[in-house]
Amino acid sequence: MIQALFNQTNYVVTKKLLDATVLRHQAIAGNLANVETPNYQRIDVAPSFQTELVAAVKANDASQVSSVQAPTLSIDPTAVASNRDGNSVNLEQEMLAMNENSLAHTLETQLITGTMLKLRMAITGRS
Repeated sequence: MIQALFNQTNYVVTKKLLDATVLRHQAIAGNLANVETPNYQRIDVAPSFQTELVAAVKANDASQVSSVQAPTLSIDPTAVASNRDGNSVNLEQEMLAMNENSLAHTLETQLITGTMLKLRMAITGRS
């Protein structure tokens, strides 16, 4: 019973997304810390992670979702330096990205908490 709860596709996907959200927060923090560093290139979660995860979700198979490689950071090829110093970090975009990432993190933790509450109810008989 417990394994079935933690092997559901939605739960596995949410765990993967939570990993990516935490990593993206670290990337945004690093980008903000280097907003004035000459020639600094903006980093973000590698786009390959999202591509692989979407393909695995479409298959609707928890084992395939589990096999998706952990998210990694890479230089954002879409970020263009807007100053002469070669820095590709835009302060306003980073702040917006941080807010969006915080909302995503909140949602993902609520989904995980919902699963834990189901387990708690199964064990104790109350929520």
